[in-house]
Amino acid sequence: MRRTRGFLFWVGAFTFSLLLSACSALLPSGLAAAPAEEATEALPTSLPTVAAPTPAPTVDLGAPSLHDLERLLRQVYQDAAPGVVSLRIYTAQDFGDMPSGQGSGFVYDKEGHIVTNYHVVDQAEDIEVTFRDGTKAWAEVVGTDPGGDLAVIKVDVPPEKLHPLPLGDSEALHVGDIVVAIGNPFGLESTMTWGVVSALGRSLTSMQAAPQTGGYFAMGDVIQTDAAINPGNSGGPLLNLRGEVIGVNQSIRSSSTLGQPVNAGIGFAVSSALVRRVVPVLIEKGHFEYAYLGISAQDDLPLRAIERLGLPNRPGVYVVEVVPGSPADKAGLRGALRGGEQVNPHEIPPGGDLIIGIDDQPVRHFGDLIRYLTLKTSPGDTVVLKVIRDGKTLEIPVTLGTRPQANP
Repeated sequence: MRRTRGFLFWVGAFTFSLLLSACSALLPSGLAAAPAEEATEALPTSLPTVAAPTPAPTVDLGAPSLHDLERLLRQVYQDAAPGVVSLRIYTAQDFGDMPSGQGSGFVYDKEGHIVTNYHVVDQAEDIEVTFRDGTKAWAEVVGTDPGGDLAVIKVDVPPEKLHPLPLGDSEALHVGDIVVAIGNPFGLESTMTWGVVSALGRSLTSMQAAPQTGGYFAMGDVIQTDAAINPGNSGGPLLNLRGEVIGVNQSIRSSSTLGQPVNAGIGFAVSSALVRRVVPVLIEKGHFEYAYLGISAQDDLPLRAIERLGLPNRPGVYVVEVVPGSPADKAGLRGALRGGEQVNPHEIPPGGDLIIGIDDQPVRHFGDLIRYLTLKTSPGDTVVLKVIRDGKTLEIPVTLGTRPQANP
């Protein structure tokens, strides 16, 4: 399954050659405001008498509360920083001793496994790991998952050098929860930033190619945060105030400075729920297989499109295309696009199903659908999709397949 929209910067390997700028379309950095005109109207010499407003209720934000927060943040850093590592990436194009990129990671267990992002190590010939105490070691790739942008590497160091970080429960997060990012932005190792959870259940374009459509599969259950994330942060942990990993920092939405994306307060992290599901399989098998539905879809349709297509004015996921021979096709799901059909590129074509539920879960946005498929299903499972077609609500059982792999 892939989504039809979405642009971002991967920030895992801080590349000296600025290759990251090719990963995404640039977003506008904003327009400067026009200077305000000087006011020429004379102010009145006196003001009419008005009743005093009722004072707003006050909230006690006294020193003890701020002190407690500072103490918590310091404790999180002291406990977690020894388990965060800096990565230097050497590729086949490198000459001499200088790496082509940098990233972050965190210690997963006492066996020497380290979790990072797939895009950090994807092109790596050699991976250098630096621990907080300055110890350096070479790492080998154990397993990779481009669909979730996760990878596991392994180092051979004495056990006392390894400080595994505990995994937290990302499904218990709420918008507004305070989170902490620790990593290696711009090569500045052991850097800590903090912010809040800005949104949950986002979906982004993954790095796993979808050969049937020429696009890329979607990645679900992504955490959005305003904690500062910059190139070199990817693969590092996003932590709660208990020092538990609730995400793996992965990408940002940003404009760029001299071709290099920079933090703009919109960062994304792979959820610990996905880490908990995928990483043990990567350690055991080296790869992870996702369930496959076989559609291209779009959510959040403009009102003009909803009215033109005759769809109900309600949230859902509109099926733009069904991949021929896919599980969705075999189950009879209907897409808007038909084989060889020419459509107006500026209009969403009519005729697609509107998915509003999967099993007993409502589907309001694309993220709801991909999150359920990613975390709750496996190849071979049967799910029931609730769809609206021609004004009628239908329930369509679909036996899921395995995501096809692109040819190497």
